[in-house]
Amino acid sequence: MASGDYRKDDFLEESRMDSGINSYCSILKSGDQQRECSGEPSEPRDTFSAVEERLDSAYASSSLTVESLAEIVKGLTFDTKEAPATSPGISEQEENILTSITDDGDTILHLAIIHEDTSIAKQLIQLFPKEVLDIQNYLYQSPLHLATYLNLTEVVKSLVDKSISVELQDSDGNTALHVACHHGLTTCAAEMTSGMSPGKLALVLETQNWRGLACLHLAALSRQHQIMKLLMANGADLNIKEGTSGKTALHLAVEIHDTTSVKLLLSGGANVDAAMFNGCTPLHLAVGRQDTAIANLLCQSGADTKLRNVEDETALDLADGNNDILALFPFDDIQISGRSVVGVNF
Repeated sequence: MASGDYRKDDFLEESRMDSGINSYCSILKSGDQQRECSGEPSEPRDTFSAVEERLDSAYASSSLTVESLAEIVKGLTFDTKEAPATSPGISEQEENILTSITDDGDTILHLAIIHEDTSIAKQLIQLFPKEVLDIQNYLYQSPLHLATYLNLTEVVKSLVDKSISVELQDSDGNTALHVACHHGLTTCAAEMTSGMSPGKLALVLETQNWRGLACLHLAALSRQHQIMKLLMANGADLNIKEGTSGKTALHLAVEIHDTTSVKLLLSGGANVDAAMFNGCTPLHLAVGRQDTAIANLLCQSGADTKLRNVEDETALDLADGNNDILALFPFDDIQISGRSVVGVNF
């Protein structure tokens, strides 16, 4: 690979938050308690290695049940108001359990969330420092990603309250907010956006996944109108372009014939004449798809009918003889062989 080449895998390896367990080990150690916290499996780790199936993507069942997970955490009565290092009663075995990672990169918190045990997950969130809460498994999913996928709103809130890193991206480049926007998880999205500082929120809203899609693009593509309203209320850029062809959310809404989203975006101030990389405006797309209703909406919102794409075509050129769409255009825009039809007697 040439020195200038840059691969997605390289970015993931550089950005992955996987060092938190070592940080937690150092927190657990007191002045005279210098137990080693190496990467070698300890006896309690067998509890996790018994998991034969991937849990961090399909959330399938396995030999680790909610009951056995509860048994692992049973008896870990930490005073969460104090740092774990000063909390009494942490044995070496308990430390090994809490700091173990499965073959899939999951911490015990990941597993508690996967098994949808909200109570245990919230206890662990209060116990662990931020470095551990930000650990990503081998699909680069943080606990926040998993809690969002499973719509565990209480867990999402607990994580956000601990100021976790909401900007972390999974193996598809999605932040947890991307996940919420795609699946219409409005409450999870609301918890995340309300818990972020304005600067961090702006960063996440501008972040594109590996398909070049920002949160607003995903919400528009999935017809998630409540999510779109939430993003707009939080200052999302309505004219942000996706990375592959330069479409805005308005272009995407037109493409899928979503009149509700088109109205929502236009009322919010989206640029009706935004151009893709090939110069096509939303009106070009609406006319090309013979969508008279949306073409009319765009025209009523002041769309410029004379704009040309890189093929030197106006939207009218794409009407393909559709009389309903032709009726939307002023007569002085219609030309035959380069001449206006105005004043021509047939």
